[in-house]
Amino acid sequence: MKITRHKKVHKYLNFYVNNYKFRTPFQVLIDGTFCFAALKEKVDIQDQLPKYFQQETKLLTTPCVIMETESLGPQTYGAMLIAKKFAVHKCSHEKHPTTGSKCLRSMIKNNNPSRYIIATQDRDLQEKVRNRAGVPLLYLHGKVPTLDPPSQASKNEAQHQLDKVDLNVHQRETLAELKQSSGLATEEETKMKKKKRKGGPNPLSCKKKQKKTSVNNTKTSGKVRKRRKAKIPSHVKEMLKTSQNSNQ
Repeated sequence: MKITRHKKVHKYLNFYVNNYKFRTPFQVLIDGTFCFAALKEKVDIQDQLPKYFQQETKLLTTPCVIMETESLGPQTYGAMLIAKKFAVHKCSHEKHPTTGSKCLRSMIKNNNPSRYIIATQDRDLQEKVRNRAGVPLLYLHGKVPTLDPPSQASKNEAQHQLDKVDLNVHQRETLAELKQSSGLATEEETKMKKKKRKGGPNPLSCKKKQKKTSVNNTKTSGKVRKRRKAKIPSHVKEMLKTSQNSNQ
């Protein structure tokens, strides 16, 4: 199961690397709900997330998230302590702090220029993230960190950018391979890729045709073999002559 999970993560990250210019270290922007769920499930975020991504990872939060966890009282005190362990990324709400959800949404506006991965358990925020192109979503499924598959909004935007380019035949073939590797290929294109091309029989399995041997090789060869006449010794000839004369 771990191997399959890591393959999926690698595939999803490659989609964002190829289509939205994500690079390592991957920046994970974490809110208070994610910290609260990690505390409840006894998940060490700083230890588990780099192992899950198998890439260099930078864990971040915002001043608004920390202030929100502080304001909710003793029940979120542990989540606040976890959030304070991460690097604090400055937001634009120093004078007018806002909720963690609004703060994170403001950080990913204009097509997520800083390439953040949003880590949250807030269902409402999750849906808003899925509607933004180029924003990966991370959440905890029990004790297991889970990277959401690329949303339809992200796929549509990536496809739109590819369709803008006018390509020749060779470039289209290269593009088809890139779409396959980046996860943009449709099911039909994937099936066509897997189909084997029809070809001739395996030359190694084909026997060479043997030439038919003709029965009358000697007759059709054009050379007639002459029989040698037996030579009779001269003394035998003389004896035959004398015996013939005596009989006459």
